[in-house]
This record gives sequence, structure tokens and C-alpha cells, in this order.
Amino acid sequence: MTDFTYISERELAERRKQLKWRRRWKLLQSIWRTLLVMAMAVAAVWVITLPGWVIRSPEQVVIEGNELLSPQTIYAILPIRYPQSLLMVQPEAIAQALESKAPIASATITRHLFPPHLTVRIQERYPVAIAYPAIANADTITPQQREQAQASQVALLDEKGFSVSMDRYANLQQQLELPHLKVFGMRDEYRTQWVSLYQAIARSPIKISEVNWRDPTNLILNTELGYVHLGPYSDRLPDQLRALDQLRNLPEKMDINQVIYIDLINPDIPLVQKVAPQNSDESDQDPPQ
Repeated sequence: MTDFTYISERELAERRKQLKWRRRWKLLQSIWRTLLVMAMAVAAVWVITLPGWVIRSPEQVVIEGNELLSPQTIYAILPIRYPQSLLMVQPEAIAQALESKAPIASATITRHLFPPHLTVRIQERYPVAIAYPAIANADTITPQQREQAQASQVALLDEKGFSVSMDRYANLQQQLELPHLKVFGMRDEYRTQWVSLYQAIARSPIKISEVNWRDPTNLILNTELGYVHLGPYSDRLPDQLRALDQLRNLPEKMDINQVIYIDLINPDIPLVQKVAPQNSDESDQDPPQ
């Protein structure tokens, strides 16, 4: 049997009154929370814009991570007008300016309120090779014009394949020691291949002083054993350099001055191209003994 509980009109009215009060209380709480957040935000902006929270000089900018670049060089290219409120400082704009005007791979800018200052942490680009780029229409200009054009585009290459013009290093605190490795015919499309190529060169026990990449179909290395032809760049490069290491005793077996180049296109069958004998019109190509 269903049990119906009788509720008087007075009880219903009291319940309605309590519900209205709860709704009003929740609304008041919501309004107070909103006002409190707004007040805190306004107070924070007011505090930050106080004269005390202002970058007034480069002494309030802390430089970290620099070894090649002097702090004065970095201060000179910071897009900051002194005095400037910390609130108006734009970390992304500062980072972009540093990366575009100096040999800096990345920059991170942090604002500090107590005491008010900036921290600029940079990661520099360390040059590992001197890059001589490929010259357009090289066959139609004189050797002197080609040399002048190449000299004007000489850049320093880091291990990730990013090139930085020599001018970027002009204002270094100390004299930059140029890398010994030279790369001829460097192109933008070689950047991804350069990463693994340089790692292999750096690990090679045979000293390599030059990389000639002018001909994409034949990568040529200048090594302590002479010139080495590798053919087009491929994933066989580690095998080719291992085969080159196995030829380290080549000067003991033949006159190295008679060697034109070493052919390692097939690392399983290394060949030595020698100067042709005086009674022959063609050069000799023999496997090393």
C-alpha cells in the first residue's frame, strides 16, 4: 500500500524560502570569487608596473651558457629599451632576435620579480667545418670570379648542418679558432646527410681534412692517405670508412705519391688508382696488396 506523507503549505513555503536562500548564497559566493580574482589580477599588474619592477640597465640581465660570445655582444643585440617594465618584456621576441643575429641555436628568457631581473640562457652554435658553398653557373665564369664568389659566401658549419656567416663571429670576445675540416660544394639539401656524415668523419681513425661535395654522384674525401672516392652518399659510408681504416698501412706497401685516388665506391673491393707508368698511356687501377 502506497504511503503518502502529508506536507502542509507552511512547510512547502519554508522549503521554497530555504532553496531561494541557497541560490542567493551560491550567487554571492560566485560574485565574491570573481571579484577576488579580478582584484588579485589588478594588484599583480599594479605591483609589476611599480617603479621597482623595471629593467633599468644591462646589469639586470644575466647571461648564461655563453662561451664563444661575450656578454657585451649579447647585450648589444638584445631588443630591450632601458628602462623597461618587466611586464612589457617579450621573451619570444628577444629569443628570435638572438637566434637571428648571432650564432645561437636556441635562447630561453626568464623573468624574475625578486629581485627584478632577466635571465638569458643561450645555446651557441659551435663551428666544426668551414663551408664553401656551390657556386651557380660556375662553368661560365672565370676561376678568379669563382674564387671571389666563393670567398664572399664562406660560412662556418655546425654539426647539425646549419651554416653561419663569418660575420656573425666577428665580435667574439676571444679569437675564434677556425675548424680544420673544409667542405666544398655544400648545399641546403645536404643538411640532413651532413649530420651522419660529420659523425662518421669525427669517429674515423684516418684523418680527413676535406669533403668535396661538388658532384652529388661522387663524394670525395681528402685524407691522410690521399683522395678517396665514395660515389654518391649512401648508408654504406660507415663500411667505406672502415675499409679506409684497413688501408692505413698502404704507404708501407707502395709510394703514396703515385696514388691518384682510392676507390671505395664498393668497400668490399677497394681499388687504388695509380699514376700510369711512363711506357703506358693509361693509369693503373689495382687492388691494394
